[in-house]
Amino acid sequence: MTLFRPCIDLHDGKVKQIVGGTLTEGEAELRTNFVAEHDAAWFARLYREDGLRGGHVIQLGKGNEHAARLALAAWPKGLHLGGGVTLSNAQQWLDAGAEKVIVTSWLFEGDQFLMARLEQLATAIGPEHLVVDLSCRRRANQWFVATQRWQTVTSTAIDAALLQVIAPLCSETLVHAADVEGLCRGIDEDLVRLLGEACPLPCTYAGGGRALQDLERVAAMSQGRVDLTFGSALDLFGGQLVRYADCVAYNRRQQEVGSARTPAAR
Repeated sequence: MTLFRPCIDLHDGKVKQIVGGTLTEGEAELRTNFVAEHDAAWFARLYREDGLRGGHVIQLGKGNEHAARLALAAWPKGLHLGGGVTLSNAQQWLDAGAEKVIVTSWLFEGDQFLMARLEQLATAIGPEHLVVDLSCRRRANQWFVATQRWQTVTSTAIDAALLQVIAPLCSETLVHAADVEGLCRGIDEDLVRLLGEACPLPCTYAGGGRALQDLERVAAMSQGRVDLTFGSALDLFGGQLVRYADCVAYNRRQQEVGSARTPAAR
């Protein structure tokens, strides 16, 4: 059952919406679509009031730990925390209130995926508390995991083999399509179909969403197995294409339908 998943993207301690492909180390080319007046805790409280579990709080670079902790404290065990997560600090973020931690760059050395690190982390905190971020860039007809603010394109392709091998070691995947992130020009439909067909775990896709109908499209393309995040298109983040209230209402309808079907399934 495809649902809307909320997000809190943090940059320099503030909630922002950034064009993903411009987030470089020097940030000279950084393009920002939105900077919130409210702090991260305000957004976390809003999601809590509306029952939107499993949203991701992403630290985009340094200087975001205080804001991230405020968000987690505002909704303990309701949000997932990513950005700079390693074996040495994962448990600290869980203790700070994260339901799960999201890890990407630490799993790589250069462009090589280190399976042993994922195994170490899963052993330390439990797969049920771990989300693997497979945010990526497209090269021809394949997608390759992108690390370090999505600037380092690794040699690790997102395919059925990768998704199957990581499945026992985590509980979810998160996939930002970095090439379309923040552009509001449409989702990467081919990637959504791949995730729906090949990912055995719950999966959240982010990147390019620009209409409420994208939720229904993702549901159809993924057989209801992939959730969707809206960013720059959302009125909550200064957008004019998608109303946050409509996303909340969509989730409630989906959950009502799911609840109605449960007794019959038994």
